Amino acid sequence: MQDIASTVLDKIDKAILKELQLNGRLSNVQLAEKVGLSESACLRRVRMLEETGIIDRYVMLVNQAAIGKPGNVFVRLTLDGQQREKLATFEEAVQGVADVMECYLMSGDFDYLLRVIVRSNDDYVRVHNQLTSLPGVFRVQSSFALRTVLDKTEVPL
Repeated sequence: MQDIASTVLDKIDKAILKELQLNGRLSNVQLAEKVGLSESACLRRVRMLEETGIIDRYVMLVNQAAIGKPGNVFVRLTLDGQQREKLATFEEAVQGVADVMECYLMSGDFDYLLRVIVRSNDDYVRVHNQLTSLPGVFRVQSSFALRTVLDKTEVPL
């Protein structure tokens, strides 16, 4: 994989990325037509974007409310220490909590910020019990999202 930072995106690369972010299921033929390239040139560009890591992966997004998990809870979590091994142990363990969708190591007043999806407030009790049993967890503070105002998947280019 090449160095991502050294990769310069031109207008066509950005157009490819924009189209694929809107619809990752586009065929190469459809994509080439939308960005004004031949099919072979378009395929070369997409492969280069994949090889450099600019295209990270292809996914399908599930509507979490449609599968019965409409709730989002943002959890601020503090460990009992910030030693490298404590962080690593926690980070490995939190990956086993299925309802944790995102986890960020933070600067500031707490160590991690998590986004957890749940069926209900009562369902969060189950997840809270899982989180408090993870290694090194000292404090858990939770905020329930009342409503989603903005939910983007497209990275601005």
